[in-house]
Order: sequence, then C-alpha cells, then structure tokens
Amino acid sequence: MTRLGFDNAKYVKLQSQNIRDRISQFGKLYLEFGGKLFDDYHASRVLPGFEPDSKVKMLLEMKDEAEIVIAISADDIERSKRRGDLGITYDEDTLRLIDAFRGIGLMIGSVVLTHYRGQSLADKFIKRLEVLGIRTYKHYIIPDYPSNVPLIVSDEGFGKNDYIETERRLVVVTAPGPGSGKMATCLSQLYHEHKRGVNAGYAKFETFPIWNLPLKHPVNLAYEAATADLDDVNMIDPFHLEAYGVTTVNYNRDVEIFPVLEAIFKSIYGVSPYKSPTDMGVNMVGMCICDDEACREASRQEIIRRWYAAAVSVRQGLSDSAEMRRIELIMNSLDLSSADRPVVAAALQRAEETDAPAMAMELPDGTIITGKTSPLLGAASACLMNALKHLAGIEVEHLGNHNPRLHTDELLIALSVCAVTNPMAGYAIDQLDKLRGCEAHSSVILARVDEELFKKIGVNITFEPRYQAKKLFHK
Repeated sequence: MTRLGFDNAKYVKLQSQNIRDRISQFGKLYLEFGGKLFDDYHASRVLPGFEPDSKVKMLLEMKDEAEIVIAISADDIERSKRRGDLGITYDEDTLRLIDAFRGIGLMIGSVVLTHYRGQSLADKFIKRLEVLGIRTYKHYIIPDYPSNVPLIVSDEGFGKNDYIETERRLVVVTAPGPGSGKMATCLSQLYHEHKRGVNAGYAKFETFPIWNLPLKHPVNLAYEAATADLDDVNMIDPFHLEAYGVTTVNYNRDVEIFPVLEAIFKSIYGVSPYKSPTDMGVNMVGMCICDDEACREASRQEIIRRWYAAAVSVRQGLSDSAEMRRIELIMNSLDLSSADRPVVAAALQRAEETDAPAMAMELPDGTIITGKTSPLLGAASACLMNALKHLAGIEVEHLGNHNPRLHTDELLIALSVCAVTNPMAGYAIDQLDKLRGCEAHSSVILARVDEELFKKIGVNITFEPRYQAKKLFHK
C-alpha cells in the first residue's frame, strides 16, 4: 500500500483562502494557471495523496467568484501543435477544456488568440468559436517583448491588444500547453484595466518547484527531471533573499523575467506590488506535506521513470541525448540508479531466463509479478494476466489457456467476454482498480496500445530503450 504523504483536503482549503486573500489585496485578480488544471498526474505521483483534479476542486470552491479565459497561440494553431499526452491539437484541446469546465459548472469567459498576425488556420478557428457562441479576442506580437518596456506599456504595445471583457473578480488564465502567452495576457489586461480606472492585480499559480522546500529536495528535483526538455533549472530566488533574508526556491525563467515584470508593474502602477518572483506565486503545496519521506521516495521513483522515458525517446529518434544526460545528473546527485527500481531487475532477470521479452509489476503489497513471452501471450499481457490472477486468488487453469497471443487491450476484452459465462474471469476484471499506482517495467519497448492501456489503468510503466525486433519500422 502506497504511503500517503500529502493532505489534499488541507491543500484545497489553504490554496482557496490564499487566492481569496490576493483578490482582497487588489480588488480584482488575474491568476495565471501553470501546469495542468485537469489530470495533474505528475503531482499525484510525487506527492502521494495529491488528487489529480485538486486544482479544479479548489476552483470549484470559488466558482461563483471565478471565470476562465483560455489563451492559445495562433502560431500553435497554424502548425497544428499537439499535446503529447492526449495526441490532439491545441485548438481541439481548447474545445475539450471548454466542455470540461462547463461540465463542472465553471464559467468560461472567452478565448484569446495570442501571437496573432492573420494566420489562416487561426482565422478559421476564430470563426468556429464564434459559431459556437464563444467570445474571442486577439493579442498581437510586440517587437522586442519582453525587454522593450516603454514600447510594451504603451498604446503601440499592450494598447493594440483587444481588451478582454470580464465579469468577475477572479479571472483564471489557462492554456492547452506551455508557450501560449498566459503571462502576457494577464499583463496586457492589467494595462487595459488601469486605463479604465480598475484596480487589478496579477498572481501566478504554480505547483512546482515548491518554494519552501530545499533546493535539492527530491520533489523539486523531480520537477527539474520532468522539464528537462525545457532547460528549466531550480534556483534560489535572489530577489526574495535580498528583500527578506529568507531562502526560497523558484526556477530560472521566473527569476530571469522578474526585473522586466517589475519594470512593467512600475510603468503601469508607479510601484511594483511584489519584491520577488516568489511573492508572485500562490502555492500552499509545501504546507500540506504530511509525510516528507513518502514524498521523497515517490519523487526518487519519478526521476528514474523520467530517465527511462527520455532514454526511450532517444532510441526512437524523437529527441537527442541532452535531456537524458540532464536527468542522469539529477540521479547522480541523489545517488540513484535503476537498482532503486525493483521491477527493473525482476524484468531483466526474467528476460534473461527465458531469452525473450519479459515484464515485471510490483503490486500494492510489495509482491513482484512477472510475465514472459509465450506462443499464447505477449509479455505485457502475461504480466497483466498474472497480476489480476494473483489479486483475485485465481489459479491458472481456471481461466483456461487457449487464447492467441494478445495485446493487453485484447486480453481485457477477452476476459470481459469470458466473464459472461465464467465468474472467475469477471472477478479478475474486478481487480483492475487495485493496479492503480503500481510500478511496472518491460525489458523491451512496448507496443503503443500496451503502453496506453497501462497508463489508462494507472500503472507507472517504464521500459528498456530497445525494441523486441531488429526492424526499421515499429508500429
């Protein structure tokens, strides 16, 4: 059983109150939401007990006070940029987000297209939104942004952007992915609100890095590993240290941009409300860790998983080795290796014994189950079958052994069909929920259908950066 290290109910309460305090400070607040609003599985993996939809639950505490603005880059629409986890384009994800927010009772105010310069696909998306009854606005590229502050804070800078009409005191600015222009959208609105005599403020909702944990705490290092492809690096916030004499953690991009933000605030208001990047953040995560060692161990495992994901990406030709090397440095700083992930040794040993692909899974009670390749089942399917049988207390012969070699999804379909006449098959299917949060490792790169199945049922799957067959084309 996974040890809980995070008090989720306390987090929702504290975070909501902290945001209300910011609203009271300014009167109206533009809150930039970093990371994923829905399905924040990274946070739930490194902070056991953090619920993936915690941010949404927090917003629901304030749904009568909040409205949501979705920012999407017109450049991302033009090049049909896709979310890696969902496989859908950013414009499709914008529609998905609108449906998701509305489905839980949150108000969608509008969509703003940033970096707009008349892109044809962006114009088509605007028309599509207008037909659907969604208000749309355009924000333009400002030359020399963000360094040319006099131009930015002028009628030829932010002044050229559409003013986004909003109704509520809390305006949450979110996006399908990074680089969508959330911060610039917030700052542009501050400029327009000030010209209209409205006192509005800005704050940033980021989960990681956690400002009041040590710089080299595994939770913060796991964030570095997760963003290794972006060259993000955690660092001590020098502005906060100078202003208050207190050591806090932020990350390089926020530290680098802060002098510019401070200058923009001063240009708009005459004074900056913040003395450091840490001041801008609204983050109560560190206050809600109830078992530090549980979070440390969960984060160490996440770092190892990130290394395997990067190594596989290199093997598939999807990235260079720089990301993998950066994660290796993080692992070395914590004295981590694959030996700290028990399923790795178990899978490799089974593969060596059978001279064929194999897989291992660690169940909630610590039992490690393996699966080997056979004429009937692939290693992933065999491991999944053996895990379900172990949890259900079912012997092998009760389910029969006349299946062809199946992928994991086909195996579950077969079990579901068998469950109509065989109660044992149905009992095995009922054990699937117990696999959520389990660790697993394959001795070879899994087929995409198997990988997606394990992700869907919540198994933390990794695999060796090598293919089962020596081919040039792999489905």
